This record gives sequence, structure tokens and C-alpha cells, in this order.
Amino acid sequence: MVNVLFCGNSGVFDGFLTCALSLMMRTQSKEPFAFYIYTMELPRLSEKYTGLTADEIALFERVIKEYNPENTVRVTDVTDLYEREFAYCPNEGAYCSPYTLIRLLADLVDGMPDKLLYLDADVMFQRDVHLLYDIDVTGYEYAAARDHYGKYLIHPRYINAGVLLFNMVEMRRTGILQKAREILREKKLVFADQSALIRSTTKKKMLPQRFNDQKFLHKHTVVRHFSKRLFYLPYPHTENVKQWQVDKVHQIFHYHQFDDILNEYLKIKDKRIKDKR
Repeated sequence: MVNVLFCGNSGVFDGFLTCALSLMMRTQSKEPFAFYIYTMELPRLSEKYTGLTADEIALFERVIKEYNPENTVRVTDVTDLYEREFAYCPNEGAYCSPYTLIRLLADLVDGMPDKLLYLDADVMFQRDVHLLYDIDVTGYEYAAARDHYGKYLIHPRYINAGVLLFNMVEMRRTGILQKAREILREKKLVFADQSALIRSTTKKKMLPQRFNDQKFLHKHTVVRHFSKRLFYLPYPHTENVKQWQVDKVHQIFHYHQFDDILNEYLKIKDKRIKDKR
């Protein structure tokens, strides 16, 4: 079983769907996937902060079971845990959204597996997940790749928290997530959850950049992370293109390596629209 964790709400549902499709379409083995999704309702901060809908959960489950009937999804509403741990803390206005904080609740959610691959919604797999998932993390709290910009601007071993291979046994032993939550309650951090996790780390395993490529897509890239990217031409500017923005993926990045996956996504999306009508 390959255990995958997503965190977010309806705003990134298309990311969950496209990422899951890439996992299933690029993985050769018939081993089933167990998808865990943390979501929450937080209207006191924004009317946009609503959890996944029942229709979205049903669609996600239907799609993953078409690839393998043994694939599963478990959606957990972590609103109460979030309010207990983070309500009114200095980092509720995180650089993305409060949903970035809820991966740090993994040790408080019952029934989580000992090995868990956390993925941001804006990642796509170009190659087999087992190249990453089968990495031995014994004795480490987690494995992660360097942040493309942070490794130059902050520290050579500064990691990006968008792709994290959790060793939950070791994380529970060291209390890393509890430490990170305490830091977030006490001090405002520029990169919130990512900074808190790094500051709380006892031992991490560094991965090659190909397991979290945030700027380029090479033949050897396993995971392409569609995070905000700096462009120098025709003038210095940033673009925040996500994989489900298919036209922009073609026009700005000129990527066609994911076309089979994105075409499948568009078919599902079109059918969903028609069904609603």
C-alpha cells in the first residue's frame, strides 16, 4: 500500500485530482494507493475556507477506484484539531492559507500509517512513485528535497515542505510535530509551517532535487512542483501556474509531458460540468 496525504479544501480539489491521476498513471505496479485527505471549515477567517464537498469526495473515490478497486480514500475533518492547536495564533494568516498548517496535525489523527507521503496539491509525478516512496527513512523523521530558492538564499540544506516522506514512528518518538505547533503558536514565521518544521527537526534525509523540482522539468524529474516561479524574461516577474491550468501549462511552460494525464482530467471535469447541468 502506498499511503498519500493531501491537505486542503475545495479550492485545490483539482490539484488533488490531477496529482492522484499522475500517481496512478505513472506507477507501474498494481499496489493500491491509500489516499488520506485532511480538510476543514474555517468561515471565521474567510467564506472561501470551506471543506471538501460530498460530491467532490464521491468523485475522487470513483476516479481512483476506476484505476484499482482496492484504492481507498479517507477524508478527515480536522477543524476541531486546528482550532485547538492554531486558533488565533500568529500564523493563521500564513503565506498561502491556514490549510498549509494542517499537515502538522498528522500525529493527532487516529489511524495514520507509519509511512506517509505528504504532497502539496500542486505537484505532478512524471515517473513512478516507488522511486520516492520506497526510499528507506529508518532513523529519520522525514525525507525531503532542497527548496530551489531557499538553498541559495537561506541555507544549502533548506528544504521545501511540499513533498515530505514521513516516518511517523520516528516523528511520534521525537515529537517533531508537537514542537512545530508550539513554535507556530508563539512566533510569526515567514514560511509558517515549513519554517516551524525545519526548526523542530532532529534528523532529516536529504533527497536529490528530482524528487521536488520546483523550477525545471528534466527527463529524470520524478516530481514536478508547480510552485511560484521566477522568470527573468521579458522582464523579472513571477508566475504561479498550477497544473490544472492546462492552457497556461502549455503556453508558459511549454510542457506536454503531462498531456495524457491532463487530458484525462479535462474529460472528468467536462463530465462533472455536464452532470451538474
